[in-house]
Amino acid sequence: MDLSLGALVLLGVAGFVAGALNAAAGGGSLVTFPALIAVGYPPLIANVTNNVAVFPGYVTGALGYREGLRGQEGRILPLALASAVGGLAGVALILASSESAFEEIVPFLVLAACALLALQPVLGRWFGERSGLREKPGIGALAGLTLAGIYGGYFSAALGVAVLALLGLFFEDTLQRLNALKATLQLVIGGTAALGFALLTPIDWTAAAIIGAASLAGGRVGARLAQRVSDRALRTGIVTYGILAALWLFVR
Repeated sequence: MDLSLGALVLLGVAGFVAGALNAAAGGGSLVTFPALIAVGYPPLIANVTNNVAVFPGYVTGALGYREGLRGQEGRILPLALASAVGGLAGVALILASSESAFEEIVPFLVLAACALLALQPVLGRWFGERSGLREKPGIGALAGLTLAGIYGGYFSAALGVAVLALLGLFFEDTLQRLNALKATLQLVIGGTAALGFALLTPIDWTAAAIIGAASLAGGRVGARLAQRVSDRALRTGIVTYGILAALWLFVR
């Protein structure tokens, strides 16, 4: 697809804003996905392209939390395998989805991502009250991360919130350690999905490169933004924008 100068600028701005929001509060895909549709991409191609574009952010997030993975070796491999299987299943669902079916479900996926983001403070407080360690993942944790992988492979918005929520349900640990594990599993899901999409589906690499590069630049701003603007204000703004985007997707 040939992009006009205005479309290129819009995608660059959306990527920058998304990177800043992801660094500060999360939910950046709720900005970039509607932007891709706004410049003319069909929802299915927009979703696949967006899924690939956000992958560099997962890499930097995982690197930033690598110190928190110490002592979690017994969890990482089985949960990563479950996450990868789920990511591949999510890619398979995309391949099996028709454009019309995806268009019908995507507004509900956006609303689900908004709900996850809105609940993030409640989940964070709950995790902060938990203590102790439960090292070995059971069947419930493996099944839960497989489902999270399916969601992330199919639609990536608010993936980190979903993964963190599941880890909080199945492991008693500090929020810092859970965040480190979340970042790693998010990288596994995102990497599996991005590789599957790159090999099997059409991707607009120009749009993905613009959004990915701009989001990395925006991530640097997001760290400072988080110190000046409250998480509550940022989250409220993102959720409000996401709801408006879902309503637009319903009526377009």
